Amino acid sequence: MNKFKEIRPIVLGVVKRGNKILVSEGYDKVKDEVFYRSIGGGIEFLEESKEALKREFKEELNIDIKVGDFLGIAENIFTYNGKDAHELILFYNVEIDENDYKEKYHIIEENEESDAMWIDVDKFKNKELKIYPDEMFKYI
Repeated sequence: MNKFKEIRPIVLGVVKRGNKILVSEGYDKVKDEVFYRSIGGGIEFLEESKEALKREFKEELNIDIKVGDFLGIAENIFTYNGKDAHELILFYNVEIDENDYKEKYHIIEENEESDAMWIDVDKFKNKELKIYPDEMFKYI
Protein backbone atom coordinates (compact mmCIF):
# COMPACT_ATOMS: atom_id res chain seq x y z
CA MET A 1 0.00 0.00 0.00
CA ASN A 2 1.27 3.44 -0.89
CA LYS A 3 0.36 5.60 2.10
CA PHE A 4 0.42 8.70 -0.07
CA LYS A 5 -2.01 7.44 -2.73
CA GLU A 6 -4.63 5.44 -0.82
CA ILE A 7 -6.77 5.76 2.29
CA ARG A 8 -4.74 4.06 4.99
CA PRO A 9 -6.32 2.37 8.03
CA ILE A 10 -4.22 2.94 11.14
CA VAL A 11 -4.52 2.41 14.88
CA LEU A 12 -3.12 4.63 17.64
CA GLY A 13 -2.77 3.89 21.34
CA VAL A 14 -3.50 6.51 23.98
CA VAL A 15 -1.16 5.79 26.91
CA LYS A 16 -1.58 8.03 29.95
CA ARG A 17 0.47 8.28 33.13
CA GLY A 18 -0.86 10.96 35.44
CA ASN A 19 -1.22 14.10 33.33
CA LYS A 20 1.29 12.86 30.75
CA ILE A 21 0.79 11.00 27.48
CA LEU A 22 3.28 8.80 25.62
CA VAL A 23 3.98 10.22 22.16
CA SER A 24 6.61 9.93 19.46
CA GLU A 25 8.32 12.97 18.04
CA GLY A 26 8.16 13.69 14.32
CA TYR A 27 9.51 16.34 12.01
CA ASP A 28 8.04 17.68 8.77
CA LYS A 29 10.97 19.00 6.69
CA VAL A 30 8.78 21.00 4.32
CA LYS A 31 6.85 22.80 7.08
CA ASP A 32 9.94 22.90 9.34
CA GLU A 33 7.67 21.69 12.13
CA VAL A 34 8.26 19.41 15.10
CA PHE A 35 5.11 17.52 16.07
CA TYR A 36 3.99 14.62 18.24
CA ARG A 37 1.76 11.61 17.67
CA SER A 38 0.63 8.62 19.70
CA ILE A 39 2.31 5.28 19.11
CA GLY A 40 0.73 3.04 16.48
CA GLY A 41 0.67 2.46 12.77
CA GLY A 42 -0.88 0.73 9.83
CA ILE A 43 -3.37 -2.12 10.06
CA GLU A 44 -2.38 -4.91 7.70
CA PHE A 45 -4.87 -6.83 5.56
CA LEU A 46 -6.68 -9.49 7.69
CA GLU A 47 -5.13 -8.10 10.89
CA GLU A 48 -7.45 -6.96 13.68
CA SER A 49 -6.82 -3.42 14.88
CA LYS A 50 -5.98 -4.50 18.45
CA GLU A 51 -3.40 -6.97 17.13
CA ALA A 52 -1.94 -4.28 14.86
CA LEU A 53 -1.56 -1.98 17.86
CA LYS A 54 0.20 -4.69 19.87
CA ARG A 55 2.52 -5.38 16.92
CA GLU A 56 3.34 -1.70 16.45
CA PHE A 57 4.25 -1.21 20.14
CA LYS A 58 6.43 -4.33 19.98
CA GLU A 59 8.14 -3.16 16.78
CA GLU A 60 8.62 0.44 17.83
CA LEU A 61 9.21 0.25 21.61
CA ASN A 62 9.91 -3.46 22.10
CA ILE A 63 7.21 -3.74 24.77
CA ASP A 64 4.02 -5.75 25.19
CA ILE A 65 0.86 -3.80 25.91
CA LYS A 66 -2.66 -4.34 27.15
CA VAL A 67 -5.20 -2.84 24.75
CA GLY A 68 -8.11 -1.28 26.60
CA ASP A 69 -11.33 0.40 25.54
CA PHE A 70 -12.01 1.54 21.99
CA LEU A 71 -12.18 5.35 22.12
CA GLY A 72 -13.31 6.31 18.65
CA ILE A 73 -12.45 6.74 15.00
CA ALA A 74 -11.34 9.78 13.03
CA GLU A 75 -10.65 10.68 9.45
CA ASN A 76 -7.37 12.52 8.94
CA ILE A 77 -6.50 14.26 5.67
CA PHE A 78 -3.15 16.02 5.86
CA THR A 79 0.11 16.93 4.15
CA TYR A 80 3.41 15.49 5.41
CA ASN A 81 6.77 16.44 3.87
CA GLY A 82 4.89 17.94 0.93
CA LYS A 83 2.82 14.82 0.19
CA ASP A 84 -0.94 14.50 0.69
CA ALA A 85 -2.14 11.63 2.89
CA HIS A 86 -5.49 10.25 4.04
CA GLU A 87 -6.01 8.01 7.09
CA LEU A 88 -8.85 6.42 9.00
CA ILE A 89 -7.63 6.18 12.60
CA LEU A 90 -8.93 3.89 15.33
CA PHE A 91 -8.02 5.01 18.87
CA TYR A 92 -7.68 2.71 21.89
CA ASN A 93 -6.67 3.19 25.50
CA VAL A 94 -3.44 1.33 26.17
CA GLU A 95 -1.70 0.21 29.35
CA ILE A 96 1.96 -0.66 29.64
CA ASP A 97 3.48 -2.74 32.41
CA GLU A 98 5.35 -0.83 35.11
CA ASN A 99 8.46 -2.89 34.26
CA ASP A 100 8.41 -1.53 30.70
CA TYR A 101 8.20 2.11 31.80
CA LYS A 102 11.00 4.40 30.60
CA GLU A 103 11.17 8.20 30.48
CA LYS A 104 12.25 7.97 26.83
CA TYR A 105 12.21 5.22 24.18
CA HIS A 106 14.36 5.23 21.04
CA ILE A 107 12.52 4.20 17.85
CA ILE A 108 14.06 2.95 14.62
CA GLU A 109 11.44 2.50 11.92
CA GLU A 110 11.73 2.42 8.13
CA ASN A 111 15.30 3.77 8.25
CA GLU A 112 14.21 6.74 10.37
CA GLU A 113 15.06 7.31 14.01
CA SER A 114 13.00 9.20 16.56
CA ASP A 115 12.14 9.18 20.24
CA ALA A 116 8.98 8.52 22.20
CA MET A 117 8.54 10.30 25.48
CA TRP A 118 6.04 11.30 28.15
CA ILE A 119 4.76 14.84 27.69
CA ASP A 120 2.34 16.77 29.87
CA VAL A 121 -0.99 17.07 28.03
CA ASP A 122 -1.22 20.74 29.02
CA LYS A 123 1.66 21.50 26.61
CA PHE A 124 -0.60 20.32 23.77
CA LYS A 125 -3.76 21.93 25.11
CA ASN A 126 -2.09 25.34 25.47
CA LYS A 127 -0.55 24.95 21.97
CA GLU A 128 3.02 25.04 23.26
CA LEU A 129 3.56 21.76 21.34
CA LYS A 130 1.69 20.33 18.33
CA ILE A 131 0.00 16.92 18.45
CA TYR A 132 -1.55 15.21 15.44
CA PRO A 133 -4.26 14.48 14.61
CA ASP A 134 -6.37 17.19 16.25
CA GLU A 135 -8.91 14.52 17.30
CA MET A 136 -6.40 13.49 20.00
CA PHE A 137 -7.80 16.29 22.12
CA LYS A 138 -10.98 14.20 22.59
CA TYR A 139 -8.94 11.48 24.31
CA ILE A 140 -6.29 13.34 26.29
